Amino acid sequence: MSPVDVVLVNAGGTNIGSVRYALERLGVDAQVSDDEVRIRAASHVILPGVGAAAPGMQCLHDSGLVEVIRRLEQPVLGICLGMQLLFDRSEEGSTRCLGLIPGEVRRIKGDRCHRVPHMGWNRLKRLIDDPLLDGLAEDAFTYFVHSFAAHSCEVSALATVDYGAPLAAVVRHRNFCGVQFHPERSGRVGSRLLRNFLGL
Repeated sequence: MSPVDVVLVNAGGTNIGSVRYALERLGVDAQVSDDEVRIRAASHVILPGVGAAAPGMQCLHDSGLVEVIRRLEQPVLGICLGMQLLFDRSEEGSTRCLGLIPGEVRRIKGDRCHRVPHMGWNRLKRLIDDPLLDGLAEDAFTYFVHSFAAHSCEVSALATVDYGAPLAAVVRHRNFCGVQFHPERSGRVGSRLLRNFLGL
């Protein structure tokens, strides 16, 4: 892999340390920053996130990073809440998000077989071949923890997860990518996806 310069956007995501460690295992020393000059200069930008949409967006507003992220031209990867913040809006707190991927994030409708939050290992279903998914088995398992999701019928998803309904698990729109699962907790599959992202 050619040298990359990765920045993890410091938006209050509690998984930022585990994402950084996952990148270290790939030989990448990712820097954590909320400095717009540093973020603009990176070759790849990752927006981790665990928590709720409104506080996540507020953190980006407080750091002055909303317009910075919207104008990025290099590959950007949103993870879990970070992916949800890339969409137009979230039903969680009626939050206006970054508007970089068309669509809306909504609460998962649980039932006796599908508890909310959706937590655990689930199989991906590939819909579209994309470099982000290179080398991933058609039925790869990844680790999810979330209560809100983009429904695949309403967005252009690369892969879905079936949890009572097909939910978007991997999305991509121009240079903006997102994964609803946690690659940093998804073993070899997660490592391969991160490596694919760094190769974009």
